[in-house]
Amino acid sequence: MRSRPILLIILFLICALVTSHAQAAQATNAVPLPSFSQQPSASAPSPTSPSQNPVSPKPSDDPKNDPAKTSSNIESPKPKVDENGNPIGVQTKRILWIYPNFRSVSASTYLPPQSFKEKFWLATQDSFDYSAFIYEGIVAGISMSQKSEPSFGQGASGYGLYYGHTFADGTIENYMVEAFVPAATKEDPRYYTLGHGGFFKRTGYAVSRLLITRTDAGHNTFNFSEVVGAGAAAGIGNAYYPPGNMWVKTYQRWGSQIIQDGISFVAKEFWPDINRAVFHNRY
Repeated sequence: MRSRPILLIILFLICALVTSHAQAAQATNAVPLPSFSQQPSASAPSPTSPSQNPVSPKPSDDPKNDPAKTSSNIESPKPKVDENGNPIGVQTKRILWIYPNFRSVSASTYLPPQSFKEKFWLATQDSFDYSAFIYEGIVAGISMSQKSEPSFGQGASGYGLYYGHTFADGTIENYMVEAFVPAATKEDPRYYTLGHGGFFKRTGYAVSRLLITRTDAGHNTFNFSEVVGAGAAAGIGNAYYPPGNMWVKTYQRWGSQIIQDGISFVAKEFWPDINRAVFHNRY
């Protein structure tokens, strides 16, 4: 089974920050906001006074008549901030300068649906980013050391076979999960950060995204993109892997891809907290 060394390091940092982050969140929530009230002036006319003529709103004041006011960015809730006024749950394009984070959406943010071209480009970014070549090389080395495919052999030629098959696995899975299946099922392949709550609540939310995702219309639905897409990619792998126990190998690749994506979702969920608390939003 393949692993993500970078993500495991991130998860270790998460555990170290859970206690301090929870205490800080409780302290922030415990501070009451000041409230102000204003007494009506005696000389001011009553709101129900018949001498006042209600002013009809202009057509331009109606949000329905202004396309700019009906966009997803306008309708998104105001981002939450910490005690220093820094936004909470803000995602960056990369994690620790290396790991691509293009699929992640910041907390309290709703985006318009993606076209097929945009979904296809998202999968392309994840598949051919410079970090993908490095990561697949590491995974290929681990697979060779474990002799997961003995027929590939060892040495430079064996490593080349491991690398080519590993890279093909990851690339096909990206396009199936992020582009082709979501385009057919009208699902949103991006990860929407929860950004609030305790460690277990947010971890449960992140893992649940393997089975639950958003439609292009913004509703929750079963994550066909992840489950069916990863399964289809595992099945396609039978076309270029050596003959053997086809069903066992397919289920192994299928389960491996889903577990990897689950670890990735957890890392994406807590990355904004780590970046803010440890690196002061430098990344």
